Amino acid sequence: MRLLITLLIFAAFAPLCLSATPHAHAAQAKARRAVNNSYSINTTQEAGYVCPMHPEVTSKRAGKCPKCEMKLIKREVPARDAAPPKNATGATAPDDGSATPLIIPDAEVLDQNGKPLKFYRDLVKGRTVAINFIFTTCTAVCPSLTAKFRQLQQELELRQSGAHLISITVDPATDIPERLKSYAAKFKAGPGWTFVTGSKPEIDALLSALGAASPDKTGHPSTALILNDTAGYRTRASALAPVATLVNLVVEAAAKTPLQTATAPPPPGTQAANPASAAKGGEAGRVNASEASAKYFPNHILRTQDNKPMRFYDGLLKGKVVLINFMFTTCAGVCSPMTANLLKVQSYLGERVGREVSMLSISVDPLTDTPDVLKAFAAKHKTGPGWYFLTGKKENVDWVLYKLGGFTEDRAQHSSVLIIGNEATGEWIKTHAMANPSEIAEAVVKLIGRSGK
Repeated sequence: MRLLITLLIFAAFAPLCLSATPHAHAAQAKARRAVNNSYSINTTQEAGYVCPMHPEVTSKRAGKCPKCEMKLIKREVPARDAAPPKNATGATAPDDGSATPLIIPDAEVLDQNGKPLKFYRDLVKGRTVAINFIFTTCTAVCPSLTAKFRQLQQELELRQSGAHLISITVDPATDIPERLKSYAAKFKAGPGWTFVTGSKPEIDALLSALGAASPDKTGHPSTALILNDTAGYRTRASALAPVATLVNLVVEAAAKTPLQTATAPPPPGTQAANPASAAKGGEAGRVNASEASAKYFPNHILRTQDNKPMRFYDGLLKGKVVLINFMFTTCAGVCSPMTANLLKVQSYLGERVGREVSMLSISVDPLTDTPDVLKAFAAKHKTGPGWYFLTGKKENVDWVLYKLGGFTEDRAQHSSVLIIGNEATGEWIKTHAMANPSEIAEAVVKLIGRSGK
């Protein structure tokens, strides 16, 4: 499997301001009436379950969000007692799902005509897009989702919005291009609507990155992901919402402009719009990349499995090629196989790990995963020097996870993405942590070579 290569794209959004005016109260009351009695739009967030995309939607029992149909996650502690991550200036991280960095892979995909495309470069970069998830043999919700997107396309054409539609199959083994082309024709999909398939590993990694992965294709989300890449903006909604609602969301997204704030500098790698510029930009290019990295990445103190305090940027990232993944020691799912796979990567890289390469496994459960617990986990897997298992104060760990796109309220839902970066050049690679270990190691060596090391 070829690795997915993409820039880490980061965006910052101002926190929502809650007003105590009568108009605000009226708006909140209207929002409450818009959902059934099991849910509430609750700014105090005292209920036991919350939507990961719409934190204002809470419930006293398990279920799905009426806005986006995502599964509600259980809040382990009341929101008022659990401070959200804070940035270096002390500002609260935005309480908006769109604020979490979304890494869009440049996956190698095929459209309904069998044309090879790079997902980010050819379909998303510089555009406003609406994405949904379907499969052609679905007899339940997919026909309705596709029909709704056809209505959306017709309305957007009337408004000359310039937005594009993307439908990604969750069953790439079945949905070859010819089948998608026939399916698109059935719904009279027009130009500017791309149906996407490809190899299963590529599509699976793409779905995971976009928050649409599901172990069972019939359980895929019936949500629409709406992106304005230029502005770094995104939102989600039910793909079965009234077409007028979807049109308004797309039009609003298209009208967004990039936010320029002191607390949201350009991400590492943005100076390398020309892929060769970072590698060939000499000392000036490396300085620019490092300056951007230093401004963006947190420098909070974390603790290694040896209980050694280390600053995240200064001690673990600066001047290094890094591999970063997310895990927790009591995980009964992917964490142990993922660690075993990365152990093979470490063996391929040999003495480079600990010298110019750092491997960072960050616990998404720092309250449980103390340094001693992490040390036992590392010993169990026989990891070598240069591989740091990281924990620390929850607020510190949460903020690091947040900036890396790995923050989650539910530890069981943590990302299995592997982020590989060259801090000096600003080049970043994203792939699945269970990808072929020899290919991961090969990509790391290439990044080392671009540092001139």
